[in-house]
Amino acid sequence: MEIYGQEKRATRKARERQNARQRKQMVVRRDPHDADPAVTQPVERPVMSRAPREADKFDLEVLKGHALVLARDAAWFLRQNPLIVVGLALLPVLVFGLYVGAFVVGDRVFPNVWVLGRDLGGLSADDAAGELARQWAETRIELTDGSRAWTVSPGELGMTLDAAATVAAAKNVGLAGVPFGYDVAPSFSLDFLAAQNTLLDLTEATKILPYNASFRWAGEQLTGVTGTDGRFLDIAATLSALESNLVLTARSEALALAMTTMPPDTRDPAPYVAQAQAFVSKPFVIRGYDPFNDEHFAWTTDRNTLTSWLEVGTDGLTLRQDVYADFVAAQTVSLQSVEGTRYVEPIDSIDKMQEAIRVNSDDITVRVRRRAFQYAVEPGDSGYRIARKNGVPFYQLELANPNRDWNVNLSVDELVNIPSLDIMLPVDPVPNKRIVVNLRTQTLAIFENGAMIRTWVISSGMDRAPTSPGIFQILSHDEKASGGSFEMCSDMGCAQWEMDWFMGIYEVVPGLVNGFHGNVLLANGSLLGDGNVGYPATYGCVMSENEPALWLYEWAQVGTMVEIVAGDYLPRSAVAAQIWNDGARTFVGEAGAF
Repeated sequence: MEIYGQEKRATRKARERQNARQRKQMVVRRDPHDADPAVTQPVERPVMSRAPREADKFDLEVLKGHALVLARDAAWFLRQNPLIVVGLALLPVLVFGLYVGAFVVGDRVFPNVWVLGRDLGGLSADDAAGELARQWAETRIELTDGSRAWTVSPGELGMTLDAAATVAAAKNVGLAGVPFGYDVAPSFSLDFLAAQNTLLDLTEATKILPYNASFRWAGEQLTGVTGTDGRFLDIAATLSALESNLVLTARSEALALAMTTMPPDTRDPAPYVAQAQAFVSKPFVIRGYDPFNDEHFAWTTDRNTLTSWLEVGTDGLTLRQDVYADFVAAQTVSLQSVEGTRYVEPIDSIDKMQEAIRVNSDDITVRVRRRAFQYAVEPGDSGYRIARKNGVPFYQLELANPNRDWNVNLSVDELVNIPSLDIMLPVDPVPNKRIVVNLRTQTLAIFENGAMIRTWVISSGMDRAPTSPGIFQILSHDEKASGGSFEMCSDMGCAQWEMDWFMGIYEVVPGLVNGFHGNVLLANGSLLGDGNVGYPATYGCVMSENEPALWLYEWAQVGTMVEIVAGDYLPRSAVAAQIWNDGARTFVGEAGAF
């Protein structure tokens, strides 16, 4: 009975709603001829016959009424059809399931999943891995010490991205990225050795040397500059930080270098200001000397540059070596622009500059040196001829080319190593004295400060034991020296001779020295030298008569330059060219040899 009552009430309510809708279709209108205004007549007007209402005159209440009716009708309909309600409730679940299934079946990363700043949502696994690999290949890592920065590739730091493993992790995130996003940590491996090598290469670029107390000019007043700490790259600590923070390094594209500090030797310049001012207040000249060409240079600098070379070391005022070395390097560049093998040796120049500071000198002399080079073989060359043309004894040429068989014919344009000519000049040259020997004219000339002060006739080596041409220097002094030759050896032994006023100039072979000397006392008791010079007569030495030999012995100190010129080794200096061009003497035969 209860169910029947409910259905009856529902039918009644539906009928009432239908009647209400019909009444709304009627318009109450007053008849103007009706005397009683309360009397009205219903006038039926079809809904479709009404003119459209203007938007600004729309009756909101009518709209609400319609909406309410529709809502009630819908509610009634759904109550009468419960299966539809269930279907509508399950529809979102079905749509969601289809959405998730599309990502699972399509092997795609779910939305809003990020790796290294890249949204991988919607990409297939292969596409996502490829995209990560391309992005990683273009990534640069900034290495910084706080104030400076250097850029390297991840590969140079030994960082390798495992794109496949990273994408797998991104897929496992599922819907965790909805709606706020999910950042997946990439998968990396580290090549420790590659990272270490890159940091080792950066060691020089990153270091800041400790700055000892120094000086600078403030107007006309020299003031002190307090020393500061140095900084050096700590490779071990940097590698440890990289290994512990691979993901952070990749995400930030930056790595902070671990630096260690080193204090300066001195911080306080005050005790040395007066000494520094005395040194930098006067002009300072660096004199360069090329002993091969007998060429002189003079390099000056302003007081600010000179001051920048000074610092306070543990033992007082000294040279700031790195700053001064830059000046020396600049002079080498200038020299090489004229002749490519020339250079100034930095250590030698630094030592001399430090001594000048110590004794408060106003100049130094530095030596211009020659690098080793290669000689291209010319037609007719032999090892012996190449040695003479380049001014080195043959045994030195053999040492510079250890694997070469000199008994085999040389090929034209074949390259032969020529050692540095400085091997013939083991001590500092004396720049204002030069001895020139002209093998063509068998004469010797003495030059001091560029002027010839004396000349005389000599005897050089015979054809079977010739004097080597080249640039040499006085190496030793012996009032008496002995000599010999295998030609004077027999069953009875080897005869020797004795030489006066001997000065060695070069080794023919190790232990056998050629040089200058005067008279020779032969093994048979005869004397060679006085009155019989002027012809090639020796076993390689340069022999003078005794009087000029003694004068030369006393005049030429160790380091005095010697230039021996010949047809196969032309003059290198202007003074040698001067006597070479004076003309040739003609000699017939040989004097007695010893």
